Amino acid sequence: MSKLKSIDLFAGIGGIRLGFDKVFKENIETVFVSEWDKYAQKTYSLNFNDTFGIAGDITKIRENTIPQFDICLAGFPCQAFSLAGKRKGFQDDYKGLCRGTLFQDVVRICEYHQPKVIFCENVKGLTLHDRGRTFKVIEKAFEQIGYTVYSKILNSKNFGVPQNRERIYIVCFRNDIDSSSFCFPEAKDTETCIRDILDDAPISSKYYLSDVYLETLRKHKARHELKGNGFGYEIRSLDGMAGAIVCGGMGRERNLIVDHRKHSMVPVTHIKGEINKEDVRKMTPREWARLQGFPDTYKLELSDTHLYKQLGNSVTVNVIEAIAKQIRIVIEKEPLNDYRK
Repeated sequence: MSKLKSIDLFAGIGGIRLGFDKVFKENIETVFVSEWDKYAQKTYSLNFNDTFGIAGDITKIRENTIPQFDICLAGFPCQAFSLAGKRKGFQDDYKGLCRGTLFQDVVRICEYHQPKVIFCENVKGLTLHDRGRTFKVIEKAFEQIGYTVYSKILNSKNFGVPQNRERIYIVCFRNDIDSSSFCFPEAKDTETCIRDILDDAPISSKYYLSDVYLETLRKHKARHELKGNGFGYEIRSLDGMAGAIVCGGMGRERNLIVDHRKHSMVPVTHIKGEINKEDVRKMTPREWARLQGFPDTYKLELSDTHLYKQLGNSVTVNVIEAIAKQIRIVIEKEPLNDYRK
């Protein structure tokens, strides 16, 4: 198969690229990356040896300045459609930017370059937003620029990681490519649990909750239970699955664990009270990375605050890899013709 060129839009920390690189290996080359968060850029740069710089705001980049490419990878922002957010969709506004319409930049760029494949990932809520009309708009946009669109909701827990995380995956093939044989990967019958992704002990005491904070969480949950709500912290069984990790604080608090392995009871950060004696702790950023299928060789060098946000916003590499294998089956049958205008 001829070498393919790809671009990585809304790249985050490179989870989608990582999955495709694992499948296509030396047969793929990333020629352009765009990510506007400067801290995500730092983690990305630590892990990929690109000779070009990471571009910022994609809305300000003209499509004719982007190198020619064959595969577009785009995890366009999901906050506008998330079930955990306000779900404003196309009316979403964040720092003067409508995150709900950023997919239109994917359309704009791909209409100009006409790549073989467009790959997108987003939250399950995208398919439900505005009674499904929002998703139909997105599908129609890709169809109008000459693509056959396939989509499916897949759960990370079915692909070798102990995380219950449903996401919508969109694969678009250019219409002159016979994609009739394409199918999304089937769920794997794998047995994995949180215990499998734990860091070696001892875990730093900074990840163990203070007794004061743990009591605050309990009171908060009790208040909501009285109102009939399901909000609040959650302690996961080490022999079970994690809930979907997200970038907000509750992503950590809804994925607490009890770790009785020996650890220091001396705080290394300023806390109220003492370290709890029930051994309740947050998972570490490295454990979150494993929940997302990132290899241990992946460098995590920023502060925990940034890493939790980046990993919660990222993708599950295992799922991306499984889909990329199915994409390769289709496009490796196609010669890399000079199809562009």
